[in-house]
Amino acid sequence: MELRQLEYFVAICEELHFSKAAEKLYVSQPNLSQQIKLLENELGVPLFNRIGRRITITEAGQLLYNHSKQILSHISQAQVSISELKQMKGGSLTIGILPGDADLMFNALLLDFHHKYPDVTLSLVETMSVTERVINGTFDIGVTIAPISDERLVHQSLFYEEFSLAVANKSPLARKKAVQLRDLQEEKLVLFPSEHQCRKLIDDASSRLGFRLKPVIETTTLSSMLSLVENNVGATVLPKLLLENLHHEGIETVPITDPTPGQDICLIYRSDKYLGFAARTFITAIKEYIEAAKQKAVTS
Repeated sequence: MELRQLEYFVAICEELHFSKAAEKLYVSQPNLSQQIKLLENELGVPLFNRIGRRITITEAGQLLYNHSKQILSHISQAQVSISELKQMKGGSLTIGILPGDADLMFNALLLDFHHKYPDVTLSLVETMSVTERVINGTFDIGVTIAPISDERLVHQSLFYEEFSLAVANKSPLARKKAVQLRDLQEEKLVLFPSEHQCRKLIDDASSRLGFRLKPVIETTTLSSMLSLVENNVGATVLPKLLLENLHHEGIETVPITDPTPGQDICLIYRSDKYLGFAARTFITAIKEYIEAAKQKAVTS
């Protein structure tokens, strides 16, 4: 049984005339008659009573007509839904990111994306298990730290993220051209908690030099951290790109050297997963947003 045969059958039921149904469907009457005959042979029952040039629907035909209308209606609705999804009129997308990245990168991006595609439902989840939850299908896409070696995943590099020191513009450090990482062990610092990815990066870099930074205050909130820095409570270490795009008047950015902490940020999704239009469009939006942020940092 083919969908085309059901469409032909419904048209005949509604016209009760083979010739009129053929005209409506833009097919020849012999072809239409042949398809109905094939359908009747497959079902093993007549679908129409043929009385001269008139036809009526049999009991089996009426039963098939009722089901066929529902089937065709569901298919039509599915086609509309898929069309709307392709045009970004609907759909949903679940994105996994590392803790803190919503503040550091995604807030402005999500706002812009929502304005462009208000009917797309976005779910942004912060977790340390981004990779695992992309693999098990909980997340459609994820943004995490490279390298990614799992063959089940496709990974696309987004950018290399260097970290800089943020200090109050009235701090003596603000006048320095650069500071060495080991010099920060003598400074008052405001940092994310130890489980935060930014903090882990800083701790790993300092540990390789034989020391561990001891912040005077830990906070999970970027706005609080920047306020504390601006009021000269302490300095902090944050992504350079973020600091350059914030343009916080009371804060100066100072490069960190020997070494400069940094990490590769990448986007991941399952290699066997079909990416709908929503996912593909959001991936493009991420890349465009990052490129714009880079250009803004260069020209500012």
